[in-house]
Amino acid sequence: MTCRIDRRVIEEDLVILHLSGQITEQDTDTLRASVEQNSNVVALDLGDILIVDREAIKLLALCQSNGLELRNCPAYIREWVTRERKSE
Repeated sequence: MTCRIDRRVIEEDLVILHLSGQITEQDTDTLRASVEQNSNVVALDLGDILIVDREAIKLLALCQSNGLELRNCPAYIREWVTRERKSE
């Protein structure tokens, strides 16, 4: 299973990236590029994410630090992101 990224326009110029599957180190470059290419991304929807690794957590923490909302984030991922942000 890989990471799938679906772009969803929620308002005229606002985008949510809906992620599903797993986010591993191999997927972080693709996710980073998707966020950078869509300057109007306001949130990452993580409701269908099953597995993440440390590199993915680092990227999610960075995205959150840069103002992106982590929506529908599973509790274990939210806790891990919070710990990662505190260690920065």
